Amino acid sequence: MKYYSTNGKAPQATLHEAVVKGLAGDKGLYMPEIIKALPKEFYDNIENLSFQEIAYRVADAFFGEDVPAETLKQIVYDTLAFDVPAVPVKDNIYSLELFHGPTLAFKDVGARFMARLLGYFIRQEGNEQVNVLVATSGDTGSAVANGFLGVEGIHVYVLYPKGKVSPIQECQFTTLGQNITALEIDGVFDDCQALVKNAFMDEELNKHMKLTSANSINVARFLPQAFYYFYAYAQLKKAGKADQMVVCVPSGNFGNITAGLFGKVMGLPIKRFIAANNSNNVFYEYLNTGVYNPRPSVQTIANAMDVGDPSNFARVLDLYKGSHAAISAEISGTTYADEQIGETMQQCYAETGYVLDPHGACGYRALSENLKDGEVGVFLETAHPAKFKATVDNILKSDIEIPAKLQAFMKGQKQSVELPKDFASFKEYLLKV
Repeated sequence: MKYYSTNGKAPQATLHEAVVKGLAGDKGLYMPEIIKALPKEFYDNIENLSFQEIAYRVADAFFGEDVPAETLKQIVYDTLAFDVPAVPVKDNIYSLELFHGPTLAFKDVGARFMARLLGYFIRQEGNEQVNVLVATSGDTGSAVANGFLGVEGIHVYVLYPKGKVSPIQECQFTTLGQNITALEIDGVFDDCQALVKNAFMDEELNKHMKLTSANSINVARFLPQAFYYFYAYAQLKKAGKADQMVVCVPSGNFGNITAGLFGKVMGLPIKRFIAANNSNNVFYEYLNTGVYNPRPSVQTIANAMDVGDPSNFARVLDLYKGSHAAISAEISGTTYADEQIGETMQQCYAETGYVLDPHGACGYRALSENLKDGEVGVFLETAHPAKFKATVDNILKSDIEIPAKLQAFMKGQKQSVELPKDFASFKEYLLKV
């Protein structure tokens, strides 16, 4: 399989090159030249397959030409060593709980897969160290850091906005040591993301060290996120509720919903998608106006979605050949302020006893307001509510229990390097390591 750049000015790349480079030479994002449809018999029997069996079939469609079957199967099965249950919240609304992995966030799937695939390619290359740069607004950093922890030949630099991730999230990537370095940037997430992208384009830096990204700009990070859309469909089909399935994705950098859109192109019978934004509603505005107007992000209680210029918008545009009409036909949007998110968490808890995190609350509210007769909605509950304990407890007047996995992270000693948000300082730091 070859991969092309969304900007159309870089040479096509192999999967190996696309994963190791992360970003194309023309600053575009890599896209597979073909998205293969899966056969009818797969969908006819999908409810009888395990999560791992489903994911392997999907992975084979993307990566099977480039990775030996047994290696790919091992990568998939090692990645998915946990369940992703679709839990009924109301009769026609399900929560797809993506927080049962090691760091209790949806990004465990893509990060663990990428760590294993990149490790496979690095072993083929020899002894040169690869340096992974990852910008995070919360969960990406912890998932990537833990996915790559101890992987030989790879060093991870996690860039995060100072004071703008939850204390528990921060513990998950600043206490690990070994081959993980946390860089505390005096800015917002978009500043961190810009530093990563500029690093890839800097000739002197790239001569000094081999760089790649583990953000959803990397094909090995975002494509595996398609796995759980197929599994959600299988679970609803088993329950006899998959005929008019609507999926709502709390959306920040748009890698997650893009993976779902890829699944639909592969034949997955999802009726439509809803992209739920917080106050960072650039995509919502695009749907309504046809104009994409990126701007600096604003801080909200759903911090992982605090993105003002979503990288994967380029992939959505490419997938639909730049057609606003085609995108709008497939995806609708919602936007919620902090007050509305808090109200939704309170209401859901009072009516159902289900504890939403602020991101899942955006998805739940969007389905509650937008489902039509006969439709069944699935929203992505992207992280365990305990990762936002102070916020959740304050809104619900509760004291939610911190799972043992999170408690273990909180016992570590924070180690981070503080840097200003200008690229010159970041480059100077990397040139010295």
